[in-house]
Amino acid sequence: MVSPSVVLFDLDDTLFQHSESVAAGVLAHRLAHKGDIAAADEAIEFRRWQRLEEHHYHRYLQGHVDVFEQRRARARAFVAPYDIDLADDDSADAWFNAYIAEYRRAWKLHADTMPALDALADRIPGVRFGIITNAVLAFQTEKLEAIGLRPRIDHVVASGEFGTAKPGAAIFLHACELFDVAASDAVYVGDRLGTDAIGASSAGLRGVWLCRGRTPVAPELDAAFASGVDVIATLAELPTLLSG
Repeated sequence: MVSPSVVLFDLDDTLFQHSESVAAGVLAHRLAHKGDIAAADEAIEFRRWQRLEEHHYHRYLQGHVDVFEQRRARARAFVAPYDIDLADDDSADAWFNAYIAEYRRAWKLHADTMPALDALADRIPGVRFGIITNAVLAFQTEKLEAIGLRPRIDHVVASGEFGTAKPGAAIFLHACELFDVAASDAVYVGDRLGTDAIGASSAGLRGVWLCRGRTPVAPELDAAFASGVDVIATLAELPTLLSG
């Protein structure tokens, strides 16, 4: 198989430690409170925050709420068991912004990110890198700058500005147009099987599913195989996969 000229990535939980930063942010912000919310079980509260993030952020991606409304909904639902009143929008915004401040303090790359990019550049002369993210461009760009990744990335495509999200084909094809390459000459790597890897493959790119930290189950592998998706456990596997 011919090596690609463009390798595109998801950002959160693919190159960047989003879940780890969220966990640290939730814990630090929760501990800043007094009473029951500070004393609550760390693992349970993190999982609850993750579920709220997944639910309300997808409502935003589907156009049901704007980015600020989904943030307020997450904040209100999270503190509801503790009788904290965030009914006023300003109060909800202030609570969420305090969480975001703690989240920012924890930002960091996955340890395998830079070595993988370096190895890809060594093995595939002239390869270019890009990001496709279901998020707001300004926030993701700030993140890329903070973690030192922005100079390595030629183009960043964000659903918030483009208008449609992964797994729709349009956002993948738009990124290929920015790089002036055919979809068949691009690879997309992401941590979500359906949204990232199968979405990319359906758009004509080579999809790669990064299944971090766990063993994929049989139905997932079957779905990946049926869609022509490659499966890797770490980014360290990517240079050999794409240059072999």
